[in-house]
Amino acid sequence: MMPGVVADSVVNLCGAIGLAVAAAMLYRRDPRGPLTARLVALLALVASLFLLRGIAWWTDNATLDRISLIPAALIPVGALIVTEGLLRRHAHRGLKLAALIGGIVLALAGALGPVALENHHTAVLSAFQLAGFATCAWLLLRRDRASLLAWENRAIDRVAFGALIVIPFIVTDFRVLAPHMPVRLGALGALLAVTAMLIAGSSAEAQRQGVWLTSLRMTGAALLGAAAAALAPEVDAAQLMRFCAVAVAGVLTIGLLGDALRAMLEARQPGVLDSIGAATASTRDELIAELTHQPIFESARRYREAELAAYDPPLLRDFLASRRVLRRADAPWGLAANDPAVERMVTLMTARHATHVIVLSHEPVDLIVLAVSVIAADPATETALALVRRLLVQAPEATTPTCDDGRADAATCPPAAGR
Repeated sequence: MMPGVVADSVVNLCGAIGLAVAAAMLYRRDPRGPLTARLVALLALVASLFLLRGIAWWTDNATLDRISLIPAALIPVGALIVTEGLLRRHAHRGLKLAALIGGIVLALAGALGPVALENHHTAVLSAFQLAGFATCAWLLLRRDRASLLAWENRAIDRVAFGALIVIPFIVTDFRVLAPHMPVRLGALGALLAVTAMLIAGSSAEAQRQGVWLTSLRMTGAALLGAAAAALAPEVDAAQLMRFCAVAVAGVLTIGLLGDALRAMLEARQPGVLDSIGAATASTRDELIAELTHQPIFESARRYREAELAAYDPPLLRDFLASRRVLRRADAPWGLAANDPAVERMVTLMTARHATHVIVLSHEPVDLIVLAVSVIAADPATETALALVRRLLVQAPEATTPTCDDGRADAATCPPAAGR
């Protein structure tokens, strides 16, 4: 089998798997969303195209290759439907008719037409697809921004940019337009587009992290592909490009699979905040007891001022007044290392093998001391600790019935006079 055919097949099969995973992730995020059905249908259509092409090229099956032209011809229709969903507006009737009729005609011509006209069909299909993507991008860019919410405008800008980015990759899929391309990159472009789409649906911080992570994955994959190409006996620029394309497509697909699996496992295992939200605890001590069932709080212990007598609570009060959560790694917390309060806090954390101290109150001193493993020590854990502190501070303390004379055990109170 020719190296170019192998590379084309592998890249397309990776694209099919990646798009199927992306469709499942989008559906899981919002199964009843008005736009979800449109996006999932489009991704399923494109995934079926890549799957049919990958199998057809790998097995040299001309029938499957011709059948794959059916979803290829219908992609502009699907893209226009998604565009309407994004804009919350109907496209012009003429555009919809042109996309629908053109797609049906090209699908039938590709599957049933004479083989002698294959090159002509490929040229028309490529022009039809490129025109469809360009039209969708044009509709998205010239939209009425005032009629949409701010987050919708941001999402549409990214989708429109992604549609423009995908166009050069689509061109490589047509030998009529790019006869000398060593590998077809349409599936790779689709993987990049869905990865960007999933990143765009996250928070601003998660988006930045996603961009950096994707860039790292692609760079590492390209270097890995280049290293693998260097092992081949005869390497030229075309072979190097094939190795890199296969490696990048594979890594992006594995990344999507890993992200989907992690999201599924995290959803099955309730987090710290989910546990608190579902708890029936009504007092601070009950909430702390509930928290100890979570892995990061297994070692947590509460210390009130009376239990901290050896650490000079009056000295700690001013130190803790402006602090909420202390990390051992941040010591001396903006003060001198020989500051008396810093020395006592470091001693406390060292004696308890603690990595964090949650300050519930500075007067009287009330602390939660815990050790977070290095595996769980990430920004999400730090955020969870800060949020848990706010919840604990707002939780009421347990009240103990007292006698008139101040004794705590109400059961042994003497009868009141006159009873």
